[in-house]
Amino acid sequence: MPLSPNLRGALFMVVAMAGFTLNDAITKYSSQSMNMAQVMLIRGAFATLFVASLAWQRGALVRLRSMLEPMVALRVLGEAGGTVTFLIALAHLPIASVSAVLQALPLAVTMGAALVFNEGVGWRRWLAIAIGFAGVLVIVRPGFEGFSVYSLVALACVACCAVRDLATKRIPKAIPTLLVSTATALAMTILGAALLSPMGGWTPMTGNSTALLALAAVLVLIGYQFIIMAMRAGDISFIAPFRYTALIWSILLGLFVFADIPDLPMIVGATIIIGSGLYALYRERVVGRRKIVAESTGPTMVPDGI
Repeated sequence: MPLSPNLRGALFMVVAMAGFTLNDAITKYSSQSMNMAQVMLIRGAFATLFVASLAWQRGALVRLRSMLEPMVALRVLGEAGGTVTFLIALAHLPIASVSAVLQALPLAVTMGAALVFNEGVGWRRWLAIAIGFAGVLVIVRPGFEGFSVYSLVALACVACCAVRDLATKRIPKAIPTLLVSTATALAMTILGAALLSPMGGWTPMTGNSTALLALAAVLVLIGYQFIIMAMRAGDISFIAPFRYTALIWSILLGLFVFADIPDLPMIVGATIIIGSGLYALYRERVVGRRKIVAESTGPTMVPDGI
């Protein structure tokens, strides 16, 4: 018996989140043997090669001047800040903790859309946003034992990614998505090269470490392919909540790969954030405005250099 479009879309979303989270796990593992600038450089080079080849094949590189469009530049700038802060946080915190903080991104985008674009956001969604960020504070726990400054770095990543996604929403429709992706991947590669010396210089790489970063780039592309398939399969309001399965994958990978056991504040905070996000999605469906979270938020919910 074939799956319904909504269930098929939900399955595609779960697979996409698995691909993105596996990419994060490989990136974190790689940071144990090299600095994050080198990770950005190598993974970005593979990503640029893969996505530029795809863009060339589909004729998306015809108008290269479109890369200079202000909103494209702002998106790249947001991605740059998000990538650097995400990788720094990922290198020093459990993968599940970073993922939990990043679950607040849809709420941050909703808030940004209301403040910057005057999108209609009622008091219920404002309350959901406030409660969601209270959940972030539970995870970050400022001023308490267990606080890490790198939790604030993860929170800065949320802000940068919100800028990225809001800028993405204003990129002219005539500019191909693959061109934007190519510009972003290339910019992250150049940024990695620029930061290589300040972050400690080049570390000789083995064939295995190079292959792992190539695999990470491939996993991101697979994730994007499945996210597109998910969004085209069924009702976005039904499928979008399955993005939160990224946290489940993060907990499992953190437990079995890095032996990280989630603590109670992380679990409580993540539950609050996800609950607030799901309620915000529900309210958007009720009032008939689903674009803020479901469509404008970047599919990975984290920066990935593409």
